Amino acid sequence: MLSKKVLIFADIGIDDSIALIYGFLKESIDIVGIVSDYGNIPRENALATTQYLRNIFNSIGESDIEIIAGARNPMTSDRPDFVPEIHGEYGLGPITPPTAGEDVSFENFFRILEIIEENKDELIIVNIGRLTSLATMYLLYPSTMEQVKEIYIMGGAFWVPGNVTAVSEANFHGDPVAAQIVMTYGENITIIPLNVTEYAIATPEMVDYIDQLGPIDIVKPLIDYYFNYYKERDPSIQGSPLHDVLTLMAVDREDMFTFRDLPVYIVQATQGTERGQSIADIRPFGSLEEETEQEVKTHRIAFDFDYPSFFNDFMSTMTGQNFTQQ
Repeated sequence: MLSKKVLIFADIGIDDSIALIYGFLKESIDIVGIVSDYGNIPRENALATTQYLRNIFNSIGESDIEIIAGARNPMTSDRPDFVPEIHGEYGLGPITPPTAGEDVSFENFFRILEIIEENKDELIIVNIGRLTSLATMYLLYPSTMEQVKEIYIMGGAFWVPGNVTAVSEANFHGDPVAAQIVMTYGENITIIPLNVTEYAIATPEMVDYIDQLGPIDIVKPLIDYYFNYYKERDPSIQGSPLHDVLTLMAVDREDMFTFRDLPVYIVQATQGTERGQSIADIRPFGSLEEETEQEVKTHRIAFDFDYPSFFNDFMSTMTGQNFTQQ
């Protein structure tokens, strides 16, 4: 079976880092590049962490993953709010990578164009961070973006609570302008929202098992740090939600999910609870605001998934064993 070529856009945090580790270990996924953006941490720190992770990958197997410097700031012109209390200063929880402080000021955004051209009609983009860099591609290079096979986005919260405001998820809230640009111009988009990612839980027992058998030893300190934050906020939580792992997993495991195709709109408010709210239009007759002859664009949204399948895939990939939940 040929592996799927994947270009990842990430705002490096703990769940992003675990997703990158998962993607490296997953035989059916070939990560051809990582676009490191601002988001959970500043872009400079994200680039240092991405380089550190690539060094780890190279220490256990050959990796030719390219690192691309993405956006520093959102299209809204706001100064981004970073969350080291959730992800750590470098998106690695308690770990400061040895690459911290190295010169990561290179500007190579144009490499995205070349990667798309090199993998024409085969490349899958997975966006697990803010959507600023992806939106920039649609504004500057719309014809090139037509060559991308599929796009998977971690973002949104449809009729469920948000994780930044009561109704808004972090990736859409961080740059709602970019999110709406992608919804407007993007094709073949699959959205993996909080509706499902909140339930992609890794329990402490799972993490301990991975720590014993997995080939990468930073998994436990990362997820433990993440879990401690969630546990303090909600003492009833049973583990850490792996939002970005589930999104990357969807590239190869669409069978796990239940989808609906619906029009999507992102609220463009500059502040307030509703900023970045994701709205899906479920009216059977469509929007009366649209011209009758104009086709309303829809995007595929995941509303449910099979947790045992997630468990088996995640544990098998992270430990190298053929893991089946008992």
